[in-house]
Amino acid sequence: MTVHIGAKPGDIAETVLMPGDPLRAKWAAETFLDDPRCVNDVRGMLGFTGTWKGNPVTIHGSGMGMPSLSIYANELIRDYGAKTLIRIGSAGGMQPHVKIRDVVLAMTSTTLSTPSSGFFKELNYAPCADFGLLMAAHKTAEKTGAGIHVGGIYSSDVFYDERPDLTEQMTRHGVLCVEMEAAELYTVAARHGARALAVLTISDHLQTGEALPSEDRQSSFADMVEIALEAAFA
Repeated sequence: MTVHIGAKPGDIAETVLMPGDPLRAKWAAETFLDDPRCVNDVRGMLGFTGTWKGNPVTIHGSGMGMPSLSIYANELIRDYGAKTLIRIGSAGGMQPHVKIRDVVLAMTSTTLSTPSSGFFKELNYAPCADFGLLMAAHKTAEKTGAGIHVGGIYSSDVFYDERPDLTEQMTRHGVLCVEMEAAELYTVAARHGARALAVLTISDHLQTGEALPSEDRQSSFADMVEIALEAAFA
């Protein structure tokens, strides 16, 4: 057990999928895993472990934002031996060709700051995905028929951003979408020698104002889970 995770030794699999919402972790575990069991409910941050095609898998919530994800990623890797962590979540599109329901595989993640920034002092560290996971996810995603994009994203440390100038420059430089966790996930994984990837569904768009209806989000979320699971065990 750790301060934030009540799982016992052996309760956490080496492969962990991390949605932000703990209730989505519950839904994903009950939908995709065989014999899922709850292994953590400390502070309401649910985690479940079961098997997928005979492979042990944990699906554990990360909470919203990089500080929350950093806590769980550090403890999952350091204290429970997780070796592959895949974020599955939603994002806001930033490019005209990135459409609602499209899937983005985050190759790199730009950010203003992360909880790990203090490690680097004056260095501008560039967090990136594990290449093997990225390739496997792209191969799997192509089979879904969804729009697929691979490239750089932006991990924001605030939800209610009031920097239109910053958004303009990121759009100008090809940033595909914005979310709130991937940069820290990639940094923590690199620090501890683990593999990491973010698989994201575009649920809304910063330029067009479009948003995916709530009733459609679950079916789109299912595509991400399938892509993540296939990539983890490719």
